[in-house]
Order: sequence, then C-alpha cells, then structure tokens
Amino acid sequence: MSAENETTAGPPERAADEGWLAHRLRWALAEPAPERYRQQIRADLLDETLKLANIAAITHLALALAVSALFWDSASPIYLLGFSATVATVTGFMVYANRLYRRGHAAGLSKTCVTLGYRIAAAISAALGVAWGTVPMMLFASADDNQRLLIIVAVAGLISDAYVFRPLLAVSLLFAVPLILGSFAGLVRAGEAVLLGIGPMLAVYAGFILASVARMSRLSQERILDRLRVEDQSQTIGLLLNEFEASTSDWLWETDETGRLQHVSSGMAQALGRPEADLHSGSLAMLLGGTTKEEGDGTPEILACLEAREPFRERLAAVTGPGGLRWLRLSGKPFQDRRGSFAGFRGVGSDVTASRAAEERIAYLASCDTLTGLSNRAVFHEVAEAACRDAMRPDGPMSSLLYLDLDGFKLVNDSAGHGAGDALLRQVADRIRAVTGAVTDLSAQGFRLGGDEFAILHRGDGAVAKTLAQSCVVALGEPYWIDGVRAEIGVSVGLARAPEDAADPESLLRKADLALYTAKETGKGRWHAFDASLERRAHRHRELGVAMRAALTNGEMALHYQPLASLTDDGEVVGFEALLRWTRPGEGPISPAELIPIAESTGFVIEIGRWALRTACAEAATWPDDLRVAVNISSIHFRLPGFVDEVEEALRATGLPAHRLEVEITETIFLGSTPTVIDNLNRLRGLGVRIALDDFGTGFSSLSYLTQFPVDKIKIDRAFVRDLISRRECLTVIEAIMVIARDLAIDVTVEGVETVQQADLLRLKHCNSAQGFLYSPARPAGEIPHLIEDIPHRSRAMVPRANAA
Repeated sequence: MSAENETTAGPPERAADEGWLAHRLRWALAEPAPERYRQQIRADLLDETLKLANIAAITHLALALAVSALFWDSASPIYLLGFSATVATVTGFMVYANRLYRRGHAAGLSKTCVTLGYRIAAAISAALGVAWGTVPMMLFASADDNQRLLIIVAVAGLISDAYVFRPLLAVSLLFAVPLILGSFAGLVRAGEAVLLGIGPMLAVYAGFILASVARMSRLSQERILDRLRVEDQSQTIGLLLNEFEASTSDWLWETDETGRLQHVSSGMAQALGRPEADLHSGSLAMLLGGTTKEEGDGTPEILACLEAREPFRERLAAVTGPGGLRWLRLSGKPFQDRRGSFAGFRGVGSDVTASRAAEERIAYLASCDTLTGLSNRAVFHEVAEAACRDAMRPDGPMSSLLYLDLDGFKLVNDSAGHGAGDALLRQVADRIRAVTGAVTDLSAQGFRLGGDEFAILHRGDGAVAKTLAQSCVVALGEPYWIDGVRAEIGVSVGLARAPEDAADPESLLRKADLALYTAKETGKGRWHAFDASLERRAHRHRELGVAMRAALTNGEMALHYQPLASLTDDGEVVGFEALLRWTRPGEGPISPAELIPIAESTGFVIEIGRWALRTACAEAATWPDDLRVAVNISSIHFRLPGFVDEVEEALRATGLPAHRLEVEITETIFLGSTPTVIDNLNRLRGLGVRIALDDFGTGFSSLSYLTQFPVDKIKIDRAFVRDLISRRECLTVIEAIMVIARDLAIDVTVEGVETVQQADLLRLKHCNSAQGFLYSPARPAGEIPHLIEDIPHRSRAMVPRANAA
C-alpha cells in the first residue's frame, strides 16, 4: 500500500486533520480526544502556536541578516542574498497570516479556517526549516573555526526553536527535521574527523529536543482537553444549579473569607423577604445573629461552625425578617482557593417554615386528642410510665389511676347523632379539666384513651385520689345541654394505685379496668377501687373461659329441663324450658349466673347456643306431641344473619315440628335493632317457631316491643312474683300485663312461682302457665316422663286446699 493510501486508511477525518507526518508520529500524540472537543482543541493549539509567531518572525529575520553579514566575505553573495530573501519572504508572510488569523479568531473560526491555518503553519515551518537547513550545508565546509563555532551555536539555537511550534507537533517537526538533516549534511561535506565527532552529539541533542517537543505537544493537548472538560462541566454544573434553584425550594449561598455573602439566589432573598442587594451587603453571621431565639433553633451551632471553619449539615435557624419569623435549614462547608487558603463557605439552604409548622401540628396531633384537647393514649403511657417509676422509689409519691367510662353515652350518640356525641365528649373533657384543675397541688392530669374512655393520673395522697374519683362521678353525672337539648349520662370509675396495686402502666391500667368493670357491674354511676379479689375473679373468668370449650366437647355440659305447668284446674305440663348445667370435675356444678356472662364476653355463647338448640330439639322429639321446648338464645347469637338457617337445620335433623319449639329472647335484642334482627323474627314466625320474650317488665320500654315486633309469649319476671303477696302493686302490674296480653292474643308465663298462694293469685288473674320450684326445679332429661305424670296430680291436689283456705 502506498504512503498516500496509508494516510487515508484510518478515519478520513482524523487523517485529514492530522496530516501525514502527524499520522506517522501518532506514538507521540495524546489519546484521541472526544469528537465534541477536537475542533476546539485544534483551534486552541493553533492559537497557542501563533501567539509567538510575530516574535519568532522578527527573530528569524534578524538572525538571517546577521548570518548574511558575517559570511558576506567568505561565502557566495548570491546564496546569502537568496537565503535572506527567502527568510524575509517567509517571515513576512508569517506576520501577515497571523494578522489575518487573529482578525478571524475574534469572530470565531470555522473548521475550514482552522484546517487552512494548520496547512499554512506547516508550510511556513517547513520553508523556514529548509531555508535554515541550507546554512550548515552551504557555509560550514568553507568557514574558519570562528565561523564554524558561530554556525554550530546558531544551529543549536534554531533546533531548540522547535519549542515555539511545540503545540503543533507536525509543524514543529517540519521545522526541526530539515534543519537537523542539513546540519548532518554540512558535517559530512566538511569531512574532517574531528568534525565528524560532533555528529553523535548533534544526534543526541536533536533527539532530546524532538522527544521534549513531542512530550510538550502531548501535554499541551491534554491541558487544553482538561480545560475544555472543566469548562464544559462548569457550564453543566451551572445549568444544573440554575435548574436546581428554579425547580426546588432549596437555594445556594456562598460567603467569602470574611463571611460576607457573595452568592445570593432569588430563592434565598424571597425566603427572607429582603432584596438581594441588601443581603449582598451583609454577612451570614449578622443575618443569623440578631434573631430571637426559639426552641429548636440551631443558630448558635451554625455560628460556632462558621467561626471554627467547620462544615455543618441541615441545621435549623430561626430568622426574624420583614415577613416575620422564618425557619431556615442550612448546610455548608468551607472551601479553599488555589493556594489552599480558606476562601469562604458554600452551602445549600431552604425555607422550612411551612414544614416546621406542619411538624409542630403533627407533634400536637401525636400528643393531644383533636376532639377534646386532652392528652391522648400515647402521652398517657409516657406519663404513666414515669409516674410508676417514681412511685417505685423509696421516697417516691404514690400514683393513682382513675379509669373513666361513660354510662349511657352510646344511647345519646346513636339517638342524637355523632355530632351531638362529639359535642358531649368535649363537654365531658371540660369537666375533667375542671375537676383536675381543682386539685390544690395540680398533680392530676386528664387523658382521653379513646371512644368514651378517659383517664386521670394523680400523683400524691391516695385519699385525694378517692375524693377525685367521687368528684368525677358527681361532676360528669350532671345534665348536659347540647344545642338546647338536655342529655343525661353518668360515669363509672375504676381506681388503681402504684406501687400498691401495680408497678408498670400496663398492669396499672388492667387493674383499674377490673375495678371499673366492678363499678359498672354493681350499678354504674359510681367508683370502685381495685382489690385482690377482683384479680382472683378475673383469673377465674379467664380460667372458665378456657375450660368451657373443653367442657362442651368432653360432655361436661348438659341440658336440664324445668316444666311449665298450666294454671288451669288440670295443671297439665305444657312444655319445658331447657337450662344449661355444667358440672366441672373436681369442683362440681358451675352456676349459670357465672357461666353465661363469661360465655357472652368471650363469644363462646354462640357455640353453646348452637349445641343447646340441637340437643333440646333432639330430646324434645321424644316427648309427647303436645309438649313444647323453650331454648334461651343470646342476643349476640340471634343477631347473626345465619341464625334462622341453624334453626331450620336443627329441626330438620331432629324431626321436631317447628310449632313445638320456642325461642326465648330478652328485650335487649331490640336495643338498636338491625334489619337482621327483624328479618330473623319474621323468618322464625314464618317457619312456625314461637317467639317468647323473657324477663318481661324489667327493662326499658317493654310495652312498645309488643306492638312493634312479633311475639307469641311473654314471661313475667320473678321479681314481680317474689313480693306478690306482700305488695299490692306487683299484682297490679301483672293485671295490667294480662289485659294487654289478652288484647294482643299473647300467652303469659309467670316465672319464679314457689308457693300455692302465688299460684292461686296468678290463676285468678288468668295467667296461662307458670314455672318455678312449686312445680319442680330443672331436672335431667331422663326425669321428664315422671314430671309429666306427677305435676298434674300435685297441681290438682293444690286446688282443693286453696279453695278450702
């Protein structure tokens, strides 16, 4: 391949830009620059080369005239004139071309102009190199010793002049190589042995110069490339910073070594509500130093870091300006100048006034109940933990926890609406604040734990805590007025003490809850203090709650049946009520009064109800066809959407006709009655199952239920029968109930009949049936045939004695 073809074998643009010689000397060049920088690098290299062009031209012309003058008598005048004219022409053209380049450089050079500049510089350099290369060839051989020394010095100096063209390696070589070759040719023409010894020295010198020029050229290119990259990065960083400031709430700031602000962005001026010019005239320390100190203000730390020239990060500073108090978050670090000396601070800032306000709001919400303004449960646990910890110290004050639960709040909330309920809770909170504020040593604090549950924590004498509990019962029991409507509720309070009753907040709250449960259980609207018996009862509650599940599976539970006898003269048994009995191994019978509340609180009453329903239906199916069985169903169970399906399945599985089953419910099932309750009642009536309303007359608004809901029977509670003989009003109530029942075609059963006199009075009032110990307590299913036969005989025997009496 020819030299010309080799030149174009690489990338065409690279070959054209570098030239043939540069292509051949690629080993001496820097790594190829990225395409985006090549044009600018070439322009800057050419510009650096031409900066000394005029001085070099004058130097070359003066040196050429001096050589011509010194060798005029010993050399050919024609050569000297030609040499001087050539140098004069080339240097003159160099000055002219440099002037044109400078003029075009101000307007920005195109790629074509730079390429032309490279070629002109190469031509000038080559012309000068060839011209000066003829000097040792033409003059060295005929010169005397002094003249030869002059030529050697001139040539050595001219070779080093390659440094002038060092940015452009090819241009530098085009000047130095012809001069070096001409010098070797002059030595050869001289032919003297001593002069031949100068050749190696010249070669070493020339090699050193050329290697140095190559290295300097490489460094020049790398330096320019680094500068361009830095400029490019600076522009990119500037754009990014401008974009950063424009698109975010953060802004940049900078100070000099004296602390005076140098860079003030519009965001910073806007955040502080001050003109940028005013900020430039002051220092950051002055800006921060004259502010009012606020909680959480980190200005002293920032000023200390500025003074110590130490970095700081995300420190809050409260700054008072024309717009009021502003909160700034500042970060900064010192920087140095080129000499490594401290030059100031640079940093980032942001206005966090809004977020600070939001954080304070969040902190308030995290610690206070938004509805009532009282401290919330989270704060309660913190305060209670500290109180218990102090109470455990030998000389620490006693702490008392009052656990408050409103009585009747749900009724107000459901009937009057949640808005009225919220207003009521706010008034309750106001009264709690008044009660706690009345404590002389201000040692009581109120909390809202959630819903209608409140707490008061008191540190000090236990007698004061008891007085405080009674004050709560009285104050919170007073009537409330909500939008002109009177509302009445009460409060039950449980009291527990630390360290007497508990040593930690969880235990203290649990024991206060036990006391609260007792207060509600014993009538509500009162307070009760914790004692060890409550915990024993709670332990038994948990124990039975677990044991009853295994008891049902293991057959420890059974149904006993109490007969319902007709109050007519025949005294026939009309049915039986199924009653749950649990005989626990090692303990004996468990009272239903203890069993049922536990089962209801744990939800196991639903499983018991399902079992009792299936068992009662199965056993009743073996009785005479005219006898019914009554099964008590919990209101929790009755409210389930699938309850009627369970009844249908029990009747189908046992073969008991639906009209022989009575489902006994209490009036509590109607409180807040849901569509599911109404649907279940109607579906049961549709099946033919009878509905009996148990404990009638002891609840609220019982008479209204008789007209609103389908009921087949009402059972008058034993409370009216117990004092039937001694209290005329009890008989009056029963008479009234019977009048209503007859008009509504509802059967009436009276519970708790224990004497003949009671039975006779009820018979006179035309009650349908009775049950009680007069006839029989609840007995196992195996005794039912005997009861069916025996009770009518005993009932008929009672009638003559009653008549005789």
